[in-house]
Amino acid sequence: MKRMVILGGIALTLSACATVTRGTTNQVQIRSEPSGAQVVTSLAHNCMTPCTITVNRKDEFSVRFSLAGYKDATVEVRTQVAGTGVLGVAGNAVVGGVIGVGVDVITGSALDHVPNPVVVTLERLGTPIQRAVLPRSPGRTASPIPLPSRAGVTPLVSEPVTPSLPPAPAPRQPEQTGPLSPGIVPPST
Repeated sequence: MKRMVILGGIALTLSACATVTRGTTNQVQIRSEPSGAQVVTSLAHNCMTPCTITVNRKDEFSVRFSLAGYKDATVEVRTQVAGTGVLGVAGNAVVGGVIGVGVDVITGSALDHVPNPVVVTLERLGTPIQRAVLPRSPGRTASPIPLPSRAGVTPLVSEPVTPSLPPAPAPRQPEQTGPLSPGIVPPST
């Protein structure tokens, strides 16, 4: 009887091979390009990239990235049976039997997170504003005007234009109404 109790204790100890060798939690690395993005997971983790979070091996979750000037991005992190996890479960089937396999399945110790590391390249919002410079006119300096940019299209800048002014009026000639006395200048009008 004593021998059965000892063998039962050994079987229970070895029954959760993957749980013992791999543990029930996993570390997931999170990175972004550019770095410094705010990360929030559906499991309520918060960090700034690059960072590493610890999660239960059986938990699937989403990772949301946000950074000023860039579009938000979300990555779904799933679980899958790992190669070493399969070996642990197989060891349980041989040594620990159904109890060991059940413990490994319940704890998720045979699972890994995919992708790990979670890496995202963030996309910039909009496109940079291109500026056109207007030609200078007398007494004014050129001022840049923002032009909308379209992918693959270069905005046209017009040739300098010389402003056309109306012709100046011809000077008026004084009217002579009669002979002038010497030394008298006609009044200007």
